[in-house]
Amino acid sequence: MATINQQILLASRPEGEPSADNFKLVEKPVPELAEGDVLVRNQWLSLDPYMLGRMNEGKSYAQPQPLDEVMIGGTAGEVVASRNAHFQVGDKVVGMGGWQQYQLVSGAQRGVLQKVDTARIPLSAYLGAVGMPGVTAWYGLVKIIAPREGETVVVSAASGAVGGAVGQLAKARGARVVGIAGGPDKCAYVKDELGFDECIDYKPLKDLKSLSTALKAACPKGIDGHFENVGGLILDAVMLRANAFSRIAFCGMISGYNGEPIPMQNPSLILVNRMKLEGFIVSEHMEIWPEALKELGTMVATGKLKYRESVADGLAAAPEAFLGLLKGRNFGKQLVKLY
Repeated sequence: MATINQQILLASRPEGEPSADNFKLVEKPVPELAEGDVLVRNQWLSLDPYMLGRMNEGKSYAQPQPLDEVMIGGTAGEVVASRNAHFQVGDKVVGMGGWQQYQLVSGAQRGVLQKVDTARIPLSAYLGAVGMPGVTAWYGLVKIIAPREGETVVVSAASGAVGGAVGQLAKARGARVVGIAGGPDKCAYVKDELGFDECIDYKPLKDLKSLSTALKAACPKGIDGHFENVGGLILDAVMLRANAFSRIAFCGMISGYNGEPIPMQNPSLILVNRMKLEGFIVSEHMEIWPEALKELGTMVATGKLKYRESVADGLAAAPEAFLGLLKGRNFGKQLVKLY
């Protein structure tokens, strides 16, 4: 009897905010394996903000997600059938398997699956701290912000998978680190568990003056580096407190993910402070992945890089978990458990 694969497809493009109606759950039999094929049973699915950009047809750094096809997404799982000499049943692998239970990889598709060692690093961590989010944090911090010992680095969305890694990597380099997160629980986690020096709860700070005042108190020597995941009011407040020759790494602008414009209130500060602002997409810098993963993997294996996971149970829960991620309801890396 054929194995049945559950999949979630993009059924329609969002108009304004996305909803569960944009997705569709279907079932299809898994095809027979041809020579060279590998069948993976996905155990973990990664949910990430970039997916919203792919759902829309507007101009972006990547091609739009096609309609009526499996939603794009990083996965980690186990080889359950193989007609490929490079992969054995039981191998743990990561790839871009999408929102589905099974992934059939053709022997002609080179580099689609990467074998990983789970002896000291949990499989799920390869979708977070030792995966794309961790490397994103590493690149933005090391290659753009490049903090020197004693400098102050601010991180927005500090309790998330990327932001949490940024702060810990910055602390390891001797920087003073200030996080920005939503709510007292997240701020306590950022300070007490991740080891940030301070964390600002942005939720009660509704205007530029109050947020800037909080940043001034938390960053008495100004801001030398900033890792931006949000944009909008937070970016404006950081700009007001930025030092000369400060650096900002633009990773995400989630405050405008539904298509609304994100004006910058004081762009003249870029010139006044001779600031460096650089956006980046980590998949365009594959040459640094081995170096980044070596440091991240060592830190996770030795307990020096801490992380938290929000886990939704079952593929059918993925759409609501994704919508919650866009609203900041997750705590740490958002995953879906598929087994």
